[in-house]
Amino acid sequence: MAEPSKVIHIRNVGHEISESELLQVVQPFGTVAKLVMLRAKNQALVQMEDLASAVNVIQYYNTIQPSVRGRNVYLQYSSHQELTIDQSPHGRNPDQAFKPSYNISHVKVQYKLMVLYILSELQVHYNNDRSRDFTNPSLPTEQRSRSSQPSYNDPSSLFGFQQPGDPYAQMSKAAMIAAAFGGTLPPGVSGINDRCTLVVSNLNTDKIDEDKLFNLFSMYGNIVRIKILKNKPDHALIQMADGLQAELAVLYLKGAMLFGKKLEVNYSKYPTVTADPDARDYSTSHLNRFNSNVVKNYRHCCAPTKMIHISALPQDITEDTIHSLVGEHGTIANSRLFETNGKTQALVLFESVEEATEALVEKHASKLDRTNIRISFSQMQNI
Repeated sequence: MAEPSKVIHIRNVGHEISESELLQVVQPFGTVAKLVMLRAKNQALVQMEDLASAVNVIQYYNTIQPSVRGRNVYLQYSSHQELTIDQSPHGRNPDQAFKPSYNISHVKVQYKLMVLYILSELQVHYNNDRSRDFTNPSLPTEQRSRSSQPSYNDPSSLFGFQQPGDPYAQMSKAAMIAAAFGGTLPPGVSGINDRCTLVVSNLNTDKIDEDKLFNLFSMYGNIVRIKILKNKPDHALIQMADGLQAELAVLYLKGAMLFGKKLEVNYSKYPTVTADPDARDYSTSHLNRFNSNVVKNYRHCCAPTKMIHISALPQDITEDTIHSLVGEHGTIANSRLFETNGKTQALVLFESVEEATEALVEKHASKLDRTNIRISFSQMQNI
């Protein structure tokens, strides 16, 4: 078996498999630096940006068989540590064409008489199955009008709102979540659930509303719609963007305490929440957390904790202001302001998990100095 490498060798890549489809298999684990489709041999070489990403890819697909368009594809480490261009006109075979030389940022591959030619002077005009410039993702694709397949860098296709029952999309998200959790899905998450709608019961009817439910459940995925039932006001239907996110919400919120009540979170018999005047629509809300930094958001998924993390804060904020903001929801045991990448953030430790949960539910997305602050549970144990 080859030593771990940033370069992954993929076999059984049929001609019907597009570059974007193949990228969706590996991209959830990290940034793809280079990709070469070896069409004549039904193979591909993918270089991840770092070794850790490549290791996560191989470890995950050692336990789950990836399939694209119904065809099993097989992943293994390449014998090469880098994909670099050979200064000779062509190598003796596709793998030999990539030998230590000098780095490139885009590759164009052509086939003629079963020989692979790699050009040393490249002019890439399109990002498609024949060529891709990774330094210029805005280039057009010739296939846009001929293919209905989603682009690999379209966040709505991979991380946004998918129709239930799409097994390929579920596979991509399962891979992404597994990467975020260190290579394996959390215990209790199957990765194949296609039920997106949850029924939440035992709600405190005096204090709960749709926005507060949104603040809590959006910790685990994008929210499509929420409906509090008129005939059962302590019940609500919550439609998540996909089945994996619904699984995370069930896993982490079933039995959580909120406003003195123990939440019951289960799958609904209804596949969606119908768009009607009684349902609140969040599908286009900019407050959905999983529209950007998706892997980071999955990595931070956890059950409610005593510690909350507050970001998107004004630069000149003080701890006294933080205490005034969230202190009404419980006893603050400790707090700390800090700066990361020039952005002010805070950690606040409450005496109980329920107090921290109430602070998140009540104050996430609230306005502070014209900015919507962001609150999430922190997995840190102390400050």
